[in-house]
Amino acid sequence: MKSFKQAFESFCKKNSIKKNNEQLDLVEKFEEFDAIIKQDKTLLKKLFSKAPVQLGYYIHGDVGVGKTMICNEFYQYLDTKKKKTHFNKFMIEVHDYLQQNQKNDKAENLLTQYARALKEKIDFLYFDEFQVTNIVDAMILGKLFESLFDEKIFILITSNIKINDLYKDGLQREQFLPFLKVIKEKIHEYELKGDVDFRKQDVTKINRFFYPNDKKALSSINQLFRKLTKDRKKLQKEIIIRGRKFPLEQFYDGVARFDFKELCDQNLGAEDYIEIAKFCKFIIIENIPNFHEGIANQQQRFITLIDVFYENRIKLMVSSKTSLEDISSASALEFVFKRTKSRLYELTSPMVT
Repeated sequence: MKSFKQAFESFCKKNSIKKNNEQLDLVEKFEEFDAIIKQDKTLLKKLFSKAPVQLGYYIHGDVGVGKTMICNEFYQYLDTKKKKTHFNKFMIEVHDYLQQNQKNDKAENLLTQYARALKEKIDFLYFDEFQVTNIVDAMILGKLFESLFDEKIFILITSNIKINDLYKDGLQREQFLPFLKVIKEKIHEYELKGDVDFRKQDVTKINRFFYPNDKKALSSINQLFRKLTKDRKKLQKEIIIRGRKFPLEQFYDGVARFDFKELCDQNLGAEDYIEIAKFCKFIIIENIPNFHEGIANQQQRFITLIDVFYENRIKLMVSSKTSLEDISSASALEFVFKRTKSRLYELTSPMVT
């Protein structure tokens, strides 16, 4: 069997990807990580109850340096019981488990039980683009990850944010500190550096991001929308999540059209966007605003929405007040919004026919 380094070399050659020394250094570290995972399966390892000190990697770096590309290839390469998940989706599953079993035990015990149940299914858990944005998650992450590590579940995380900057300035951040302690004790933190955003290399060919919001942009969107829906029937579609009803007013068998306010002015979250993504393969979002402190909540929903759509490879057509490069941000979200912009570049790139 090829080593991971050999497999990555083949992947780069096949896809004409230029690699750099920083990326190759991470690839070598993943080879060592793979050896530890394989060792954990051996009879000799099973004779010892103590887990290895480090059970994973937390990879952070700016958008486009290749961290997701390398981690995705490593995940595909691994020969073990594994799961890749979006962090928001994973936390929805955790909260559902707690809610369904809250009458049976305390939350801390339930988190331990959840980790044990998960261990029966997987040995390796991969979170792409990890971020913490709400107090409900922040309060339980410490005990949750302590339980995952106790079960010897290996964990791989990618993020644009350093561990110490997670949930920075968040509400009651002191309740998040146990998570920071356990994550720094149990996994390696690695910064992948680079100055190339691979997802923006074809930026000059983008033709589905329209600005400013004028008659010309609206005419172009209407024209493309008619082309997309020409042979599709308009359907009455209503999504129901936890009793909340969300109608898809303009839904044509996999193609949907929304105004920004429909998706981000309402009290919607990751689970709603995940449900929308199940039914839509091409989505139009009109009238994206310039963000600022006054609409920070709407911006956070937009960030979550783009993360979900990216994970589900939804193709987008959007209109905005300004160019993508010039969309402003609430100051607290400015750093993480870099990733959102980069993902928008990819999701609005020309559709392959």
